[in-house]
Amino acid sequence: MECTADTNSASCTCTYASCSKRGKCCQCVQYHRANGELPGCLFPPDAERTYDRL
Repeated sequence: MECTADTNSASCTCTYASCSKRGKCCQCVQYHRANGELPGCLFPPDAERTYDRL
């Protein structure tokens, strides 16, 4: 399966724009899961901005 990072980035709701995993959903979910967190795209905008992923 080919990564569609460019397409994903256009609709990514995460406000951490400098993240190297932005638009790379597979890597993003894997990273947050390994840290016992949820990715920012699963939160409403006001909660996502807090970076509280626990």
